[in-house]
Amino acid sequence: MSASSSIISSGRGSRASKVAKDHKKPTPDALKGAIQLAIGYAVGNLSSKPDRDVLMQDFSVVESVFLPSEGSSLTPAHHFPDFRLKTYAPLAFRYFRELFGIKADDYLYSICNEPLIELSNPGASSSWFYLTSDDEFIIKTVQLKEAEFLQKLLPGYYMNLNQNPRTLLPKFYGLYCIQCGGVTLRAVVMNNVLPRAMKMNYKYDLKGSSYKRRASRKERTKSSPTFKDLDFQEMHGGLCFDAETHSALMRTLQRDCRVLESFKIMDYSLLLGIHVLDHKMSRGESRRDSRKQKVLYSTALESIRGTMKDPEPVADDDTLGGIPAKHKDENLLIFLGIIDILQSYRFIKKVEHSWKSLLHDGDTVSVHRPNFYADRFLKFMGSVVFRRIHPLRKASSKRKKNSFNAVKSASQELLCPQKQNGEKKKKAQSMDNLDVCSSSEQPDLLPKSAVTFKSTEEEEEEERLDSSEHRRGSSSTLALDDPLPSHSRSLSVPELDVYLV
Repeated sequence: MSASSSIISSGRGSRASKVAKDHKKPTPDALKGAIQLAIGYAVGNLSSKPDRDVLMQDFSVVESVFLPSEGSSLTPAHHFPDFRLKTYAPLAFRYFRELFGIKADDYLYSICNEPLIELSNPGASSSWFYLTSDDEFIIKTVQLKEAEFLQKLLPGYYMNLNQNPRTLLPKFYGLYCIQCGGVTLRAVVMNNVLPRAMKMNYKYDLKGSSYKRRASRKERTKSSPTFKDLDFQEMHGGLCFDAETHSALMRTLQRDCRVLESFKIMDYSLLLGIHVLDHKMSRGESRRDSRKQKVLYSTALESIRGTMKDPEPVADDDTLGGIPAKHKDENLLIFLGIIDILQSYRFIKKVEHSWKSLLHDGDTVSVHRPNFYADRFLKFMGSVVFRRIHPLRKASSKRKKNSFNAVKSASQELLCPQKQNGEKKKKAQSMDNLDVCSSSEQPDLLPKSAVTFKSTEEEEEEERLDSSEHRRGSSSTLALDDPLPSHSRSLSVPELDVYLV
């Protein structure tokens, strides 16, 4: 008995060690099948519950069910080992899926209809990633601390999504836990940031820090490597957007970073995918890659633009919701989203920051206080990664102003002699007109061509012969119609002597 029990115990021990070893690198088909079965059962079981408003206690609910391989009255039979399924906050996540327009049938069809596609993980975490065949959803394995933190985050996450569903933050659609053969696997379903139907010529994981922010040699040997901050500055150095798109993008990033800062979250990244529009796709290729969008506000362009009043998807077959941008002479489509937000500034992170700060500059390491991390992240994105295309009119306004002043001063110098000559001609013409008017309107004066002046004695003799009335009339005429100063301008020096006597 003891021998058999020792054999059983040794068998169990070897089996447990084998399972633990397989957990590090599990069989892909078995793992993917168990995840699909668990999600399918959880969503199908939820359909029997009536719709109602989400309450505060709904965020902390955890439903548990045992699924034997032979099946039961509540669970279907399956060919996987027996396992236990835990579903976190099912009603809350159902509300999140409805908020983004995801129907239960479409959700199940995307996850359970075809086998999941396994993706490589370029990060330092030990998470596994699986993509649905229609590019809609990503399934990521998370650790116990991350799962617990997400559940605590749900009330604030619920409030933020109600205020603004258009965000670059991850969109969570479900959180599940599978316990099978001594192995515990926690998985979260999220939106897919980089569509597989669009080729990504470049991929970046950007944090805004510089310490160890360069892709490793092993990562660079991959067919589709994920580069980091220092690589971006060397390879691209900046992506240019029009003023409206740049403002909308930075406004969305600022709002999302403030939300993460309020939750004391740091060490998140911006996942950036760049597609180079070197040539237009043929019609056949566009139709083959076309798909019906099942999730609202899931594309990059929808996440930064629009309002709640236009819930129709804006992605088309050619761009798949990418944001247009430019880099030098290249036209680009940008796909982006904030990832890895389940890292809070806990005691371990504080110790990590303190230790790295002793060896390196504390402001260059990734782990930092949430407020400093958000400010550094936004500064890097706004000054290095995303840049505004300035219109030519605004960019050359100063040059135009300076050139206008120079031309104005030069034109004034050129026009000064012409202006002086023009003034002289104008004065001469005015005097000519004055003489003509005086000859026609004043009968006691002669025209300029017939003007003759007599001596003083002759004028005095004539004045004696004239009547007093005639003298008054003529003098009044001279005073009103032909003032002495204006008439004297056209007189020569001898003529002035006549008036000065």
